[in-house]
Amino acid sequence: MHNGKARAFTNIALIKYWGKKDPQLILPMNNSLSLTLDAFYTETSVSFSKEYTADSFYLDGQLQDEKSTEKVRRFLDLVREQSQIFEYAIVQSQNFVPTAAGLASSASGLAALAGACNDALGLNLSDKELSRLARKGSGSACRSIYGGFVEWEKGDSDQNSYAFPVPSNHWEDELAMIFILINDKAKDISSRNGMQRTVGTSTYYTDWVKNVDVDIKKAREAIIEHDFQALGEVTESNCLKMHATTLAASPPFTYWTPDSLRAMNKVHDMRQAGQDCYFTMDAGPNVKVLCQKKDSQKIYNELQKEFPVEQLVMAYAGKGMETLETEVAK
Repeated sequence: MHNGKARAFTNIALIKYWGKKDPQLILPMNNSLSLTLDAFYTETSVSFSKEYTADSFYLDGQLQDEKSTEKVRRFLDLVREQSQIFEYAIVQSQNFVPTAAGLASSASGLAALAGACNDALGLNLSDKELSRLARKGSGSACRSIYGGFVEWEKGDSDQNSYAFPVPSNHWEDELAMIFILINDKAKDISSRNGMQRTVGTSTYYTDWVKNVDVDIKKAREAIIEHDFQALGEVTESNCLKMHATTLAASPPFTYWTPDSLRAMNKVHDMRQAGQDCYFTMDAGPNVKVLCQKKDSQKIYNELQKEFPVEQLVMAYAGKGMETLETEVAK
């Protein structure tokens, strides 16, 4: 029997990944840049054994259906091929996120699974190799291998598409992100389908890809110079450009809800009143507010005037993926 366990934290893209040029290998159309956060994480254990007759996937203690298990099985096939250990596995994954947060956990989940498989099968992968492996499970998972600021190099092959840490001299420790949890219902259009439709039909998509390189450069410079305003401005601008591509798709769609707009307007009003804060959104209705740690409590209190405390979560910079001790079977 081969056992492994790992923990990985979620990351939020400040400069977005939006669109694949190779859906099989999950090679993105553009580079992206994220911040790993401490508030949400996944712990995953994996056990390979000759005694198992099929792969099983448990999430938060519940055996998952065939559709959910299929994504995990495809990933397990990759590591079986790499290790040449062709045994079935039991995967047990636990998401540590607020109840009904409606937050995607594929980044932390697949990064943790990559770490657990590496540990169980003795693959001895470097962080770069782990990032490449995690990418093949879920694109953004490649960034959750690292803590702090992380850039995903798009590459043009399996070998050269991976994430790496962006040096910041620990500036991320001075930042915070407040999640405004808008909605816990299933999305009408998944991220994957939304990307496909946008890449295939949006009249704005070509301009999006052209502009991302400029945004990445601005974000890198802001991080090097510890310039919060510059980082906040490019984060918010990049988010709005990404969401504009969905409105120009055919048929058009949006992840925004009336409450998403209310949250964005609240951030704008706070900034007009002199508070340093900026928003970002992924392929879903939740709004994340980027701010400096020194201002975070004041901004949190101000957001409470608009949203109940159950909908607000404070997050700070998180760590990279880490291996955990496995319980030895008696």
